[in-house]
Amino acid sequence: MPEGQKTRGLAMTTTVHPLILCGGSGTRLWPLSRKSYPKQFVRLLGERSLFQDCALRLSCSGDGLHFAAPTILTAVDFRFIVTEQLQEIGVDPGAVLIEPDGRNTAPAVLAAALFIAKSDPDALLLVAPSDHILPDAEGFRQAVKQGVAAATEQNLMVTFGVTPDRPETGYGYLHLEQPPHENGGAQRLRRFVEKPDIESAKKMMADGEYLWNAGIFLFAVKDIIAAFERDAPNLVPPVRQSVDAAEPDLGFLRLDPVAWEKVDDISIDYAVMEKADNLGAVPLSGGWSDLGNWTSVHEQSHPDGNGVALSGPVTAIDCSNSLLRSEASDQELVGLGLNGIIAIAMPDAVLVADASRTQDVKLAVQRLKAKGAKQADTLPVDHRPWGHFQTLILGDRFQVKRIVVKPGASLSLQSHHHRSEHWIVVEGTAKVTVDDEIKLVTENESVYVPLGAVHRMENPGKLDMVLIEVQTGGYLGEDDIVRYEDQYARRKFAKT
Repeated sequence: MPEGQKTRGLAMTTTVHPLILCGGSGTRLWPLSRKSYPKQFVRLLGERSLFQDCALRLSCSGDGLHFAAPTILTAVDFRFIVTEQLQEIGVDPGAVLIEPDGRNTAPAVLAAALFIAKSDPDALLLVAPSDHILPDAEGFRQAVKQGVAAATEQNLMVTFGVTPDRPETGYGYLHLEQPPHENGGAQRLRRFVEKPDIESAKKMMADGEYLWNAGIFLFAVKDIIAAFERDAPNLVPPVRQSVDAAEPDLGFLRLDPVAWEKVDDISIDYAVMEKADNLGAVPLSGGWSDLGNWTSVHEQSHPDGNGVALSGPVTAIDCSNSLLRSEASDQELVGLGLNGIIAIAMPDAVLVADASRTQDVKLAVQRLKAKGAKQADTLPVDHRPWGHFQTLILGDRFQVKRIVVKPGASLSLQSHHHRSEHWIVVEGTAKVTVDDEIKLVTENESVYVPLGAVHRMENPGKLDMVLIEVQTGGYLGEDDIVRYEDQYARRKFAKT
């Protein structure tokens, strides 16, 4: 019996290995989503992030379908965010693979397939982006079961699509050989279609043989590896070398950066899927969105009868067809007489846009980058493996931060060349090291760290520890850190 199948009583259960892709740093939902903390990790539509919803969706086994522990592929800057968010929802991952640099989806999928094939060459791999919403979890499971049947019984490489409900120009399309069956199931795929213009989108919707491309795939690892060897042979050697030379690092697996530098930046659609002749497509039911812009977030935010969706401390007066979000508890956003407006208020940046222009938010980010605005990439809250900090005041020679350290967490043993620091504990207790002295500092107590002193702060308690840090000096950049010891194995001068 193949390793991917096992019996439970009289029923056959198929094991599927999920691969969650979460290394992207898109800007289409700026200012909430930024390079330092992209949309897959943001709580856009509820109490959980999109990544957490994806992980839970791919952990719900039963009824003949068993999901193995998910393999995660992410960027180095997000590795601790991944493990923290999975811990919050009680999901234990399998391997967490770290890309040295983003190279699009083809190298990412190939790396995961080669890695999984080492332990299970007959495995079925389900590739899922981490930033989509699929509200009908059971409908998704049934679609995956149909994909499993197509992959195992017909040797198809399966992609999943969504029946269009409007002529959409922001998605790619799947052209089927015939209209989808009423009862679902896999059908042969004729071709992939790039994002169309509006007239082509209208024709494809009227034709009835097209689905939106959801970017979700299912195939046997041996089949996708063979497809790469046949249609993208230049990718295979460097990706294989990078996987074979990968090094463990605190429970993560870092792909080898030297080999990875030789890998082309290309999507899996372009590299292999568009060239394959054994393609099938399974329709997804129950709703789907890639939340690719603020208009789609508006649609998924349950707008009222006037088309208005609100989030956070917001007041809307005589507004219609608008999305208003305030992301700070002490920042009130007021909309008056608005129609067709997207307004997103962050503590350090505000977006106000016509709803018809939300596809162009990336242009605004490009302008901000060109003028050197830090808001283009960085959130006011900077996440670290030990917790997070926020700059409250920044002057020419001083900076005030609010720092939160998680229970049991510790900053690195470090020193600075250009600044001294004052720490005032406002919640909890800090264990503080300054050169040869180690002491506990409790609420309303403070400690001084002279320039050049070797120091560290730890949280020995069971609740978050909060302190206010006042820095003074000629240079206050985050790269003025020399690390001597670090429980998170960060590089000596790295700031993440």
